Amino acid sequence: MSGLEGSLFKWINMVKGWQTRWFVLEPEISLLSYYTSREKMMKGVRRGCVRLRGAIIGIDDQDVNTFTITVDHKTFHFQAKDGEEREKWVRHLEDAIARSTYRYRSDQAQVLGGASSSRNTHLVMFDKKVSEADMYLQMVIEQKDKIEQRIKEIEDEDEQGKYESLKEQINNMLDHIKHSIVLLQIAKNTANPINGIYNGPMKTDPDDTASPVVVRQISKLVDEIGSEYFEACSSRSSVQVPETSYSSSEGEEDFYDANDDPFSSQVTTPTSHNRTIVEPISRLSDDPFVTANDNTSTNTSTPTSLKKQDSIESPIKDVGHRKRNSKSLPLRNDGSLDYDAIYEDESDSDLSMESHGSVITHLLSQVKIGMDLTKVVLPTFILERRSLLEMYADYFAHPDLFIKIAEHKDPRERMLQVVRWYLSAYHAGRKSAVAKKPYNPIIGEIFRCHWNIPEYEIQDNTNVVDEGPIPWCKSDQLTFIAEQVSHHPPISAFYAEHYSKKISFSAHVWTKSKFLGLSIGVHNIGQGIVTLCDLNEEYILTFPNGYGRSILSVPWIELGGNVTIKCPKTGYHAEIDFLTKPFYGGKRNRIQGEVYSPNEKKSFLSIYGEWSGLMEAKYNDGTKTKPEVFVDVNRIPIYKKQVRSVNEQDENESRRIWKEVTAGLKSNDIDLATAAKFRVEQKQREEAKLRKDENAAWANTHFKSAGEGWIYLNPLSHRLTLEQR
Repeated sequence: MSGLEGSLFKWINMVKGWQTRWFVLEPEISLLSYYTSREKMMKGVRRGCVRLRGAIIGIDDQDVNTFTITVDHKTFHFQAKDGEEREKWVRHLEDAIARSTYRYRSDQAQVLGGASSSRNTHLVMFDKKVSEADMYLQMVIEQKDKIEQRIKEIEDEDEQGKYESLKEQINNMLDHIKHSIVLLQIAKNTANPINGIYNGPMKTDPDDTASPVVVRQISKLVDEIGSEYFEACSSRSSVQVPETSYSSSEGEEDFYDANDDPFSSQVTTPTSHNRTIVEPISRLSDDPFVTANDNTSTNTSTPTSLKKQDSIESPIKDVGHRKRNSKSLPLRNDGSLDYDAIYEDESDSDLSMESHGSVITHLLSQVKIGMDLTKVVLPTFILERRSLLEMYADYFAHPDLFIKIAEHKDPRERMLQVVRWYLSAYHAGRKSAVAKKPYNPIIGEIFRCHWNIPEYEIQDNTNVVDEGPIPWCKSDQLTFIAEQVSHHPPISAFYAEHYSKKISFSAHVWTKSKFLGLSIGVHNIGQGIVTLCDLNEEYILTFPNGYGRSILSVPWIELGGNVTIKCPKTGYHAEIDFLTKPFYGGKRNRIQGEVYSPNEKKSFLSIYGEWSGLMEAKYNDGTKTKPEVFVDVNRIPIYKKQVRSVNEQDENESRRIWKEVTAGLKSNDIDLATAAKFRVEQKQREEAKLRKDENAAWANTHFKSAGEGWIYLNPLSHRLTLEQR
């Protein structure tokens, strides 16, 4: 890709605003220079420049015109005239950064290769081969994606079958290659740890070894195909590049995003590590990022196949006696691990990406702006110790607010109570301000729990709702069940009900992640329905998007986007905006909502505040003159969900499936967590292949598809109708 020049707006700190600059991209020397005008450029009067080696491009999913470049501990902010212009600049910049990355890697290889230590020379060659394998692996994946697109366009069944067979072979090959690269990286880190600390070899199952033939084929492929490209890229430019990015004016220094660290008042800016691009990392996880689920197919592996979960136990029987930091983990009387206590312990250390710099920057070098993160591998240490299905259950941490919806006699008050419960749910769904990613549920995985609500308990109640989601729960308890109903795309369905109050909630969510440079966005596609059975009312609501910010330092979560809550029967509806924090100021977690009466264009109630704290309401119809507290989530009780013991759970329940991964993460044994996660996923692949060979379709157990959505098989409204007959 050639150079590029043109006009862009640049944020100027001195005037706190945007000013036009003429930019010239010189990819051959990895430099973006800017001038006050095109005439100044012709005269060679440069205003400043941005070095591109090790730089990170960022975009804002809410603003189609702006983008950022973070490098040399600085963040530059730019604005194009429209989305198309921004796309052109981002693509050219990404290409220039990729070229500079290879040139730097090649320079380092020459320096180290000339040293007297043959050990260093071999390691450099090892890094080069793995990097080349990564490159060609991504090329194969791109071709596989084109084949999948072609399959969708083919109408002839015989021809489609041929392409399907080819796709299956490619997926199998990608799976072997990915596994081989993981083992090679583990071997390299064992022999030469990046941090200078010997961690010992990682214990794997006897089956967890890649075929030597596959490794030899990778090496041969790289040798034959790669040499020509790398020789072509080895030329050097004699142009002098500044040691750091700079601006000629003190007042035009880069804009810094202030206070990005939720636990510090100091300014936190993403950092760039000169050596991090060089360091290889193990591809330890198929999981993409953020607050909700993503796919598990990656740019270095075949997508995880759909399958039903059987028992996935550790090959070591007595887990409590493993050679790991077992003293930090709770034990049962028999010496085995107490998994229930591990799950209930929500204490966690802060996640700092700076301590894993080589991992994160290598990850960023593998992706493109706007790329679907279902094609990206993230490391295991980024995982949160719970499944996505359990995270959805945590949104019911205020079950009393949910049940109160059914108690109001006035439709207007019922709508306000739905909005109040909805806005109170999100803070409880997040365990901390630090962004970590829940486990991707496997196909057929379920999570069940219930809540005891003292103020709604019926004395001496023995009425067990055996046809409900949890057949051993009583009629005065709120019950919840979730199931992963689809893997491609990843769709979770969940349902909750309170039998005595005749209220239920059903929802399905399809999560789709996108890489935004210094942030990760998760689009939550789907809807939820609150059903009041006695009144035959439904409240249909949508979900905000999630964003993981500051992924190079201490990542944090925010929500963004417009959501709606509508009651078709009464005509009441609400519109709520989850406001993202602008880069030039503002607060986090802000919301602004309006609630409307039937057939009215002006809202009768405005809501504003923070979904993580205080939200206030202002009545616009004159019924109340002063603003009042709508809900303060920090002043209302959180009810603890009740989950059956791991030892009593079915084999496809979340906590039992992920117990070994959870134990590994809790004890900070990342190798153990990674190996356990691989066993879960590998079993799924094997079962998916078996189903395909037997031409057997997957059958969900608790939910069924209905049009574009999913519904619970035996909802409360249906059962009550049958009881009345």
